[in-house]
Amino acid sequence: MEKSYIFEGRTTNEAIEKGLSELKVSKNKVDIKVLESEEKRSFFSILAPRVVKVELTLKEDDVKDEIKKNTIKKEKIEKINFDIKEVIADVTKFMDEFFAKFENNNFKYNIKDENNYIYVDVDGDNTGFLIGYRGDVLNSLQTILTNIANKKSNGKIKVILNISGYREKREKDLQNLADRIASSVIKTGKSVTLEPMIAYERKIIHLRLQDNDKVKTYSIGEEPHRKLVVALK
Repeated sequence: MEKSYIFEGRTTNEAIEKGLSELKVSKNKVDIKVLESEEKRSFFSILAPRVVKVELTLKEDDVKDEIKKNTIKKEKIEKINFDIKEVIADVTKFMDEFFAKFENNNFKYNIKDENNYIYVDVDGDNTGFLIGYRGDVLNSLQTILTNIANKKSNGKIKVILNISGYREKREKDLQNLADRIASSVIKTGKSVTLEPMIAYERKIIHLRLQDNDKVKTYSIGEEPHRKLVVALK
């Protein structure tokens, strides 16, 4: 079944180009019919704004391609939603088995998903060793959970692991660090290169200083040793 669309413009060409742009197709993919041309203007309409109407009809093969594309997209979305439920079960199984290896622990966790993100919050006594030095153990665990999450998913699922509110504390520390570094760069005029950080932490500093009109931030190097630089604008 053919699909037709009507577009308007001050000239025939303008109406056609507007239609092709909105439909995101080339001219050979549509049949064009002028409904109201610029020549058909009476004495009484001469003062009215010039409006030309054209009808663009997608050719049958392109309609089929569009329907097929939309169907595939819909199936993919449904499949991703189904996968997320399976993924949560897999993540839950891993967390249960992982914590079972520790004797006399009172670790508790909560899992929720939102827009293909899975948030895992862990709490309990003596969780410091699960966090590690500047979150190195926590980030390693998060990588493991992300790998588990994407084994059965045909979409990119991101896992965010937080232990005893570490993410919030770390964010505040990084924001304070950003302020101190910016002040130092402004005072000395010399750029500062920070130690390697994961993308999540570099982003916190980028966001903190993005509105600063005196300094700029950018990253250098390759993962996992990528570093952030703060310099004068």
